[in-house]
Amino acid sequence: MIVIDGTIVGVALPVIVTDLGLDLTDAQWVNSAYSVIFAALLLTTGRLGDRLGRRRMFMAGVLVFMVGSVLAAMASSAVALIVARLVQGVGGAFVLPATLSNVNATFRGRDRIVAFAVWGSVISGMAAVGPLLGGSLTAYLSWRWIFLVNIPLGVAVLVGTLLVVRETKAEVTEPGLDVDGLLLSVIGFGGVIFALIEGQRLGWWRPLSEFGAFGVEWPRQAPVSVVPVMGLIGIAALTLFVVWERHRARRGRSAISDLSLFSFPTFSWGNLTALTVAIGEFGLLLVLPLFLVNAVGLSTMSAGLVLAAMALGAFGSGAAARHIAAVLGAPGTVVAGLMLEAIGVAVVALCISASVSVWLLAGLLAVYGAGLGLASAQLTGTVLVDIPPEKSGQASATQSTVRQLGAALGAAILGAVLSVGLAHSLTDRLDPITQIPSPVKQGLVTATRDSAGGAISGLRTQGDTGRFGPAGSEITTALSEGFADATRSALFTAAGFLALGLVSATILNARSSRR
Repeated sequence: MIVIDGTIVGVALPVIVTDLGLDLTDAQWVNSAYSVIFAALLLTTGRLGDRLGRRRMFMAGVLVFMVGSVLAAMASSAVALIVARLVQGVGGAFVLPATLSNVNATFRGRDRIVAFAVWGSVISGMAAVGPLLGGSLTAYLSWRWIFLVNIPLGVAVLVGTLLVVRETKAEVTEPGLDVDGLLLSVIGFGGVIFALIEGQRLGWWRPLSEFGAFGVEWPRQAPVSVVPVMGLIGIAALTLFVVWERHRARRGRSAISDLSLFSFPTFSWGNLTALTVAIGEFGLLLVLPLFLVNAVGLSTMSAGLVLAAMALGAFGSGAAARHIAAVLGAPGTVVAGLMLEAIGVAVVALCISASVSVWLLAGLLAVYGAGLGLASAQLTGTVLVDIPPEKSGQASATQSTVRQLGAALGAAILGAVLSVGLAHSLTDRLDPITQIPSPVKQGLVTATRDSAGGAISGLRTQGDTGRFGPAGSEITTALSEGFADATRSALFTAAGFLALGLVSATILNARSSRR
């Protein structure tokens, strides 16, 4: 339920953009708000679960998540939807580390290896199922049902938890609660993600528009944009967070992040792999649905079916991952999976065009999904393999934090690449059309970029009977190909991050072989 909600929004996003009047920046925030608050709170909630009981935290998180889902389904504006996604993120942050730390604390030996493989397969499989579920609910009911579906699921989960999940805690001897660490992590993650998402709209250095929040106004006449200021504040806060956590550890006080865990090579290299891979994977799930619906012209249901090829590949390889790991070892299986992922995305990028065969795209995404299933099923167990059970809450929360941070960065970075690419590629594609003046072309570029491609769908519906007359079809084709060009740049960026993950996974494999 928690993982699906990180990906289910993507395929419904074009419809939500049109229904609520969102722009591309709003669309990025709808995707990223969930992951930002998720990442910012995971360390703290993992620590609280160790203290207060993991089952108790899990059930509280499910209840909060259900409240956020109801608020999201009722949203009538961009702000309301983003706030609801933040509430969902709070609930998700309570849930995810509790699941993983409970697995780590409950199972031993071979059973733990199998349990981690099941947990990882569910994560990867559900991440891929999200787009299909989102497409079908949006097509046959309403986009609001992508959130309402969590209510019956949540009730079933709560009943199942009461019946079969036992309570586990850890012995936490360090005194105090690390409130300062929590605030620094929220400010740090939030500042960096804000800069990446808002840079194109507000200006990377010089202000392009005014910005206001919580009664504070940043005028367009300011000497520097708010974006680099927020980015530097975020970096400074994260630096202070590391210093502060080390300080509390030296004094024997409770810290939300046990940085000593990174002394385990498998843990440090595994988390670096998880970060870079999540940037590529989740950025992909922002860009591809917008491309399929707006540039190719598919319905949300058809787009969901194309993206479901990832789920088929992920489920198939996830089921076989344990047997492959018996031959290659868990780290070796991660390397093999990431190789398939990187190659799959790179080939998709090479084949991208507005007239691309959806069957070809689905086949390539199945290859990518197969790699996703192999890598995700074994990466979690590899990251936590050397961690003592009494530190499982901290370790699993850190691992989940890294993955959610990667998800937020993925939407922000690939969204920024897409936005910058649209500014150039749309202009280049429209230039040869001489029937319309330059100011009108610039207006089309701005409208297409601001609507995350939604303007193309409107022009496609009008055909040659709209305000551009016989030139309407030519303009639509030019904008669609321009969107495809920008998507290609974003996908190559995703492939680059997956390749970085492959490099770190190769090092992880070498380190694990020496154990």
